Amino acid sequence: MTIEWNFILRIFIAGLLGGLIGFEREMRAKEAGLRTHFVVALGSALFMVVSQFAFGDTTYDRARVAAQVVSGIGFIGAGVIIFQKNAVRGITTAAGLWVAAAIGLTCGSEMYTLAVAATLITVICLEAMHFITRRVGEKILTISLLSEKQEDLTRLFAIFRELGIGDNIKNFSVSDSASLFELHIKQKDYLHIAENLLAKSKGLKIEIS
Repeated sequence: MTIEWNFILRIFIAGLLGGLIGFEREMRAKEAGLRTHFVVALGSALFMVVSQFAFGDTTYDRARVAAQVVSGIGFIGAGVIIFQKNAVRGITTAAGLWVAAAIGLTCGSEMYTLAVAATLITVICLEAMHFITRRVGEKILTISLLSEKQEDLTRLFAIFRELGIGDNIKNFSVSDSASLFELHIKQKDYLHIAENLLAKSKGLKIEIS
């Protein structure tokens, strides 16, 4: 049995490059991390190798097996997308898995320079956008007031004005049992405002997320 070291090198490099993207996602505590991206990239490279060399010299479309990776990876990507509290999460991670699969196919084709370049561009883009959004991006602060008393609602609005976030309310609803507020806050101020809000709202039944 001949060991195809060239093929092993292809899938190994694919796994490393995919794992680099996964490491960045894992550092951000995202849904899919290093192991998932590693396996996706390695598996894609393996499919590419099989597509090119496993069927001998018969006349067939060599891209057929590899092409199924492009559509098949969508099932994994869809699994990490979450719709929660009127917000969609996980799209960037799903796109990362899609890119990891593409990088795997590229390594499977022995196009290492292109694969490395794509990996570096992807990681740099993810890190740069994280750096930018941390400073200028916004985050939704959801506040639930679990009270039917008008004075509690009035007090909460007074706290909003005191903290200077009254104008940040983008959506709110009031029912007989609770009041729900959605505020758009700068990401860099999110924790500071949430802590001050909890400190000043002692005695009120509120939930913050």
